[in-house]
Amino acid sequence: MKKKEIMIDVDNVSMRFNLGIEKGFSLKQWFVDFGKHKKKKKNEFWALKDVDFKINRGEVVGFIGANGAGKSTLLKVVAGVMKPTKGSVKAYGNICPMIELGAGFDSQLTARENIYLNGAVMGYSKALIDSKFEEIVEFSELRDFLDVPVQNFSSGMVARLAFSIATIVEPEILIVDEILSVGDIAFQAKSEAKMMEMISGGTTVLFVSHSINQIKKMCDRVLWLEHGVVQKIGGKEVCDEYIKFMEKK
Repeated sequence: MKKKEIMIDVDNVSMRFNLGIEKGFSLKQWFVDFGKHKKKKKNEFWALKDVDFKINRGEVVGFIGANGAGKSTLLKVVAGVMKPTKGSVKAYGNICPMIELGAGFDSQLTARENIYLNGAVMGYSKALIDSKFEEIVEFSELRDFLDVPVQNFSSGMVARLAFSIATIVEPEILIVDEILSVGDIAFQAKSEAKMMEMISGGTTVLFVSHSINQIKKMCDRVLWLEHGVVQKIGGKEVCDEYIKFMEKK
């Protein structure tokens, strides 16, 4: 039996934010607090608490949970966008994070210029973008808008362009946050087909979606997160348990 190869190792990760809701400073308040030997309390919020899991090469793992459960924060930690307060994340392969599509665009530049800009931000060489330029344009279906500033694009057009750039290479690890719900129905189907193609090629995928049907269709395992705490990791039956939990709320 072939030994499974670990691609992502998340070891007891916790993530703390300071909401920064503190009293305004004044000299009078300082004397009052000093006299009472009081210290200001930080308004701490733990978005993730002792999250622990491993993902093997070629696995497609879905992340489910209510809004604010910590799913997007967890993906950003795995992608290296955020550093955890506690714990560690090890990734054994190049990562393509498809989180907040279009965040790396300059709205005043044209689509053509943003293809090169965004590609550079994602670590692609100019030579690679040159060789893939036609493929990007064809997939995005934005050929007639190449020389239009992105600030004049609809959110769907921005998402189409960003998705087309992000998927020109097949990474070892793909991180996807709700992107298959952007654009019109035809482009959603096209994006899903592209995702399935990448999955069949052996790409390891971390996938967040509020569509339980999509999670069941695409994922091998499911991780259920609630208030930053892992409730359960398992097969697709975790989706059914999550639905029952939500129906009782």
